[in-house]
Amino acid sequence: MSSTTHTPRGALVPAAAGQKVDLRTWVAVAAGMLGAFMAVLDIQITNSSLKDILGTLSATQEEGSWISTAYLCAEIVVIPLTALLVRVFGMRGYMMSTTALFLVFSTLCGGAWSLSSMIVFRMMQGFTGGALIPMAMTLVMAKLPPSKRAIGMAIFGLTATLAPTMGPTLGGYLSELYGWPSIFYINWVPGLLLIFGVWWGLDKEKVHLEFLAKADWIGIALMATGLGSLTIFLEEGNSKDWFDSSFIITFAALALFGIVGWVATSLTRAEPFVNLRLYGERNFLVATVLSACVGMGLYGASFLLPLYLGQIASYTPMQIGEVIMWAGLPQLFVMPFAAALSSKVDNRILCSIGLAMFGISCLMNSNLDATTGYDQLFWSQIVRALGQPFIMLTLSNFAMQGIAPKDMSSASSLFNMTRNLGGSVGIALLATALTNREHFHSARLGESISSYAAPTQQRLEQLTSAFVANGIDPVSAANQALAALDRVVRRESYIMAYNDGFVIMGFVLIGCIVVLWFANKVKSPSGGGGGGH
Repeated sequence: MSSTTHTPRGALVPAAAGQKVDLRTWVAVAAGMLGAFMAVLDIQITNSSLKDILGTLSATQEEGSWISTAYLCAEIVVIPLTALLVRVFGMRGYMMSTTALFLVFSTLCGGAWSLSSMIVFRMMQGFTGGALIPMAMTLVMAKLPPSKRAIGMAIFGLTATLAPTMGPTLGGYLSELYGWPSIFYINWVPGLLLIFGVWWGLDKEKVHLEFLAKADWIGIALMATGLGSLTIFLEEGNSKDWFDSSFIITFAALALFGIVGWVATSLTRAEPFVNLRLYGERNFLVATVLSACVGMGLYGASFLLPLYLGQIASYTPMQIGEVIMWAGLPQLFVMPFAAALSSKVDNRILCSIGLAMFGISCLMNSNLDATTGYDQLFWSQIVRALGQPFIMLTLSNFAMQGIAPKDMSSASSLFNMTRNLGGSVGIALLATALTNREHFHSARLGESISSYAAPTQQRLEQLTSAFVANGIDPVSAANQALAALDRVVRRESYIMAYNDGFVIMGFVLIGCIVVLWFANKVKSPSGGGGGGH
């Protein structure tokens, strides 16, 4: 991999191989992890409380989707800018100021008085919080010597896999106990700890405002247009029937224009604000492609399962949280084991095991029926939790293997941006598949439940008799019997569509194992050495 002999002003200088790690550095790294966890958590935290939020703000379900879209859109746009902003303001100054703003906008979200104010505050919350995700990974690479990076990457992996899982759980508990504004106010606890940890743990750096004057503002504008439009296209496409909507066609065109323009300007500039040439490195390309697919699985599972439990099993947000938390908690115990193995075993083997277990857990969820609940879902959640720590840790190792110091911020930004985009793609594909497969299964079931068929007539007579016995007149009872049968058909077709969604995710994750083996062999550095190819 290419590297230079000189380090540009404002670029990161990584820790030396034999350097001892003091308490201040560990506190700074821990603070960075807290920030990444908080920012990823807030993507999903509104999902289980959405009904309560929409009720307070007098908004429809479709309008409410913008509460998540605004946050995700701003977050994806700011992630590639992080490398430039760190060079301008320094790591310490930038992390403290962006966290302070994140807390202000979180508080405003909790006090939102209308849907439009909530969307604006969520967008600003995403723009200030998004930077915290790549910053955590950059801190590991810049502040920890090679021998300690496996531990750092393991904790970073936890923030990436645990937060999407715990978002609906924490959101459900908080909104049920203290009301939905509490899901935003809770950010003050980790936020203040983060600010203190960074203030104490990192040295003050000089501000380089001259870098802003020299920045590629055309490229930045194209990137923001392209990624922002792509996120809106993916998040809103299904509810607006994709290319049947002029709104979606407009954003698809803007996304294509912005992304193509961004790539073109980045490749023609000597010092772009984020180095897209890293995608030309085999290990980095494989790691980012797989990161996108894992993002599809992570956010897809966090989208499908709560939806199923709410719609079919009629679970409350707190009950949904109790099911989903089992995909998170065991990861805390598996991660140290994964970190120790990553410096001894070829990371391709560990990642293959993780992908297989995550894929199998999705396939275990593909036999849902109307009675499926906590007991039936427990073991699939455990299998998923055992597999996930092996995935994010090893993918981070592949992505950062041999990256030159000057490109560490770029690599971290692109890797995390790709995972979040993968999550958007995954949710868009699954939402569309759910709609299409429900229509398909509904039509197939409708064909087999003919009103002339003896079993159908018998069932309708039983239902009609039951309604008449409850004091309903025969004509109304017959109509209610038809409506009840229709509801059963709709419910069963939805269940079959959910099963199809889990099958799709399972096969995508297992298929990723093939792509993984195109990467070079990597191990986490141990002792004072570096990871080998």
